[in-house]
Amino acid sequence: MSTLVNDLKEKWEALKAENPHIRIRNAATQLGVSEAELLVTGIGESVTVLNPDFPGILTEAGQLGKVMALTRNDECVHERKGTYLNGDFSSPHAQLFVGEDIDLRIFLNHWKFAFAVVEGDKKSLQFFGKDGLALHKIYLTKDSNEVAFDTIVEKFKAEGQNQAFVFEAVAPKQAEKADSDIDVEGFKKAWTELKDTHDFFMMTRKYGVSRTQALRLAPEGFAKKIDNAKVVNILEDASEKNVPIMVFVGNRGIIQIHTGNVNKTLWHQQWFNVMDPDFNLHLDVTKIAEAWIVKKPTEDGEVTAIEVFNKEGDFIVQFFGKRKPGIPELQEWKDLIAALEK
Repeated sequence: MSTLVNDLKEKWEALKAENPHIRIRNAATQLGVSEAELLVTGIGESVTVLNPDFPGILTEAGQLGKVMALTRNDECVHERKGTYLNGDFSSPHAQLFVGEDIDLRIFLNHWKFAFAVVEGDKKSLQFFGKDGLALHKIYLTKDSNEVAFDTIVEKFKAEGQNQAFVFEAVAPKQAEKADSDIDVEGFKKAWTELKDTHDFFMMTRKYGVSRTQALRLAPEGFAKKIDNAKVVNILEDASEKNVPIMVFVGNRGIIQIHTGNVNKTLWHQQWFNVMDPDFNLHLDVTKIAEAWIVKKPTEDGEVTAIEVFNKEGDFIVQFFGKRKPGIPELQEWKDLIAALEK
């Protein structure tokens, strides 16, 4: 272990001694390093380096049985219990798990490192970007197959456990174009002619607009800015009225989706939480910069979302009514949205 790694290990141990309940992501921020750099200090003890065969590891994750999948960004944490089923790695653009419980859209071009972590009775598989940012984690639950976990670790264990890790900064986002440089009329027309919500992203790329710029330039009636507090209202109302919803949370490497009801909601400091047996959501409402009601035409009728952004214009979380292709949007969801618009 290098002097630098040893030095960081000592600093982290001191920080944990001062604050035993500190989360690794928060510790990394305080120490001015990435989360993966902190994990590296535990290699040979609590941490095993895995070969970056992400399709292989994720496919084998199905053998673990019921686990907890965790995906987060700086503002929101999405935890969903279930089994990794129906993995599809055939596309070079986005890889999929499409199950009732574990539902993921994965962008493996942003994945770089994989580790197995054992912290007391907590066992997990953890995946990181080239800058050491945590993209996705799989935690064993009391219902998981621990023998399968050991088998995965042994199968994918990297030969070089003491390799030198090089972390690289991610290229900054492109600056937003001026509105005057956008073909606004063409963009509006393309929006009104959409047939599938999945085409929206390619449409923004085609016209060179950022996501929040797209909402500002939307055709009349298709995007409405709402008070940030209404993001909490939609979850409370969905819970109270028993309306099944879809909750999308992601980062550059993955989007994780919950489909179903939300029941128990509660506040803890600035965090608004869903605390159900198989689905937890933790949303830092102080970091919400903008929230919008967004409508998109499809072959199944109009689809409505609540889209929530941070101050950089990045997605925090999206909410939809529960739906599948070929099925119109739930009237109960439309009613919740109509109540928000008043």
